[in-house]
Amino acid sequence: MDKVMKTIKQFFVFLLVTGIAVGALAQRPTIRYGSNAGAGNFVSIRGFRMYYEVYGSGKPLLLIHGNGGSIKDFQHQISYFARNYKVIVADSRAQGKSVDTSDTLTYEMMADDLNALLTTLRVDSCYVIGWSDGGINGLLLAMRHPEKVKKLAITGTNTSPDTTALDPVFFRWMINANDSLAKLPQTRTVKDQQKLLTLMMNNPHISSADLKQVNCPTLVIGGDHDVIPVSHTMAIAQAIPQAYLWILPNSGHSTLITYKAMFNQVVSDFFNRSYRSIKGMARLD
Repeated sequence: MDKVMKTIKQFFVFLLVTGIAVGALAQRPTIRYGSNAGAGNFVSIRGFRMYYEVYGSGKPLLLIHGNGGSIKDFQHQISYFARNYKVIVADSRAQGKSVDTSDTLTYEMMADDLNALLTTLRVDSCYVIGWSDGGINGLLLAMRHPEKVKKLAITGTNTSPDTTALDPVFFRWMINANDSLAKLPQTRTVKDQQKLLTLMMNNPHISSADLKQVNCPTLVIGGDHDVIPVSHTMAIAQAIPQAYLWILPNSGHSTLITYKAMFNQVVSDFFNRSYRSIKGMARLD
C-alpha cells in the first residue's frame, strides 16, 4: 500500500510540475480564480452541472484547461485578456467544481459540453485558448462546431495516445499510475482520476485528415522540452490549413506559465491580426 500511495503522490506532483494543475506553482492571485462567487455560476447541461466564471467585456474568449486541471490554471491569462475580451473559463466535467458521476469520459463529450455552454451563454462564436488536453478539446470544438471558433491557440497538445505523441517515460508512467489507482478504495476522487488517466492513455485519435477540417486560423504552440515531442507539434501545425507554429526554447509543458508575458502578448497579437499565407519568394521576408 505504501508503494501505491507513493505512486499516487507522484501523480499529483506531475500534475503540478507539468502545469496541468498549476495552482501551487505561481504566486497566489488577488482574485481567487476558480472560487470567485462574484464571477462564477453553474449551468446544467448534458447531464451534469458545469461550473464556469466570466470576466471582462468585449469579444468572447474561451479558455480550456488540461487534464486534471481547473479554472485557476489560467490565473496568468484571465486578468490579461479580460482587459479586452469577455473571458469565459470553465471546469471541464469530472474536474474542478464540475462533478460528473458517469463512468466514461471522452474528449468529444467535453468539446460538446463547451459548445453547449457557449450556446447557453448566447455566444455564437469566440476566440479559444486550449492548454494540453484543453488543446485537444479546442481542436474538436473547431472540427465539430466550426461556427463557434473564430481563432484557436493551442499549447502542449497531442492528437494520438502513443509514444510518437507523448514522451515514452511519461507514457509508461501513466500506465503504472493507473494500475496503482486500481488498487485503492474506489472513492469518487479515485474514480475521477482513473477516468482522466484512462482518457489520456487511450485517446485522442485525430488524424492529419481530421486536422484539415480545422478551418479557423490556428496558432500551434509547444515547449522544446515538452512531454509532447516537437516533431508531433510540428505535424499538427503542418496538417491544419491555416496554422502558425511557435516553439518556445527552454520550456516544458507549461509554456503559458514559463513565458506568461510573452505567451499572452503573442497570442493576443495572433487574435488581433489577420492570418497571412506566406508562399514563394515571400518566404524570404
